[in-house]
Amino acid sequence: MSENVYEGMYIFDSGRYARDAAGVTSRVEKMVKGAGGELLVSRLWEERRLAYPIKGNRKGTYWLTYFRADTQTLTDMNRQCQISEDILRHLYVKVDERIVDAVVSHALGRVSSESPKDVSDTPVDRDLDDDDDDAEDEQSEEELASAGEAE
Repeated sequence: MSENVYEGMYIFDSGRYARDAAGVTSRVEKMVKGAGGELLVSRLWEERRLAYPIKGNRKGTYWLTYFRADTQTLTDMNRQCQISEDILRHLYVKVDERIVDAVVSHALGRVSSESPKDVSDTPVDRDLDDDDDDAEDEQSEEELASAGEAE
């Protein structure tokens, strides 16, 4: 079988994560390595309030991983996630092989050198419906009108 790169998103029980963060995350890493996978990235995404309670929890800690594994190992990993008390939900998505390097470097916090232009060169879109902007526009129009009268 060929190995693919997958993104794994886990929602941990926030209470368990707060008590033993290293233990909870190491179980995910052991699960990937135990299934014969190679862990590329494993990091905290964020902690947030859930849209609806999951197993009685109103808050969840999101954990992001990228790993290389065979397709058949996902079945075993799915089962391990279902029976784990630490993991409330999980999702695996296959990453397109053309963007693996960019996605993994982004997850590691590295800036991609392949960006076509500098971010500072990008024009900023303004929301024209914003009330604060309207007040500033009226003030600048008055300043222009008074400057025209002074000439």
